[in-house]
Amino acid sequence: MSRIGKLPIELPAGVTITVNNGEVTVKGPKGELKQVVNPAITVAVEDGVCHVTRPDDEKENRAMHGLYRSLIHNMVVGVSEGYKKTLELVGVGYRASNNGQVLELALGYTHNIFLGLPDEVKVQTVSERNQNPLIVFESADKQLIGQVCAKIRSFRKPEPYKGKGVKFKGEVIRRKAGKTAGK
Repeated sequence: MSRIGKLPIELPAGVTITVNNGEVTVKGPKGELKQVVNPAITVAVEDGVCHVTRPDDEKENRAMHGLYRSLIHNMVVGVSEGYKKTLELVGVGYRASNNGQVLELALGYTHNIFLGLPDEVKVQTVSERNQNPLIVFESADKQLIGQVCAKIRSFRKPEPYKGKGVKFKGEVIRRKAGKTAGK
């Protein structure tokens, strides 16, 4: 058995899971999420606990067993607690501001970058004096919030010499010595 796939998923109060024609729907206080599950994988809910099972030990079924258990668990955590990610802009003149769901980034290019965000992701920008600007994202969908953060990070990845760029809060950038270190 898959060590991850065989673990039961405990449902917190206020969270319900329904399975209908291979589609799992998770509803909770923070919203509703849906995931289509492969027909070979069985999802059963009983007494506030969700179990994910597979029919046999074929390689593909073993791989999907743990995958779908993790996806459903992430959905349960998302609709009950939600996910929060923070990006930090490191660099002189790097700024971020939001107007509703439109994020404006000044990352040292000749023009500002305007990015429209999905409605499921809530964004907040924090700019304090003598601090790096922060962008705080909140959402119930772990996959979507990670995708949005990765897209923004791709505009200006942190470089190893000065550490400038867009990085996750708390992320440690591996630094390199410059060309003067050889002498």
